[in-house]
Amino acid sequence: MAVLVLIFLGAILGWLASIMARTEAPGAILRQIAIGVLTALVAGTIANGGTMLGGLSLIGVAVAVAASAAALGLYHAILRRRLGV
Repeated sequence: MAVLVLIFLGAILGWLASIMARTEAPGAILRQIAIGVLTALVAGTIANGGTMLGGLSLIGVAVAVAASAAALGLYHAILRRRLGV
């Protein structure tokens, strides 16, 4: 169940990042969702003691959200720098 929660949180954060960045290209939207899901899974697993078989702690959720937001912010900062915007 914890894996599903982390996947859902990461996907929602990636989708919200694409809305806030006003991303129009479908490939870019999917890339942001993938970044959100991947970082939420990794950070949530680490914060939850390395296991996803039981329940998910509140700290695990908070770390997953913070890590996904940071990764998406870094992605957009690098993208803007590369594009020169």
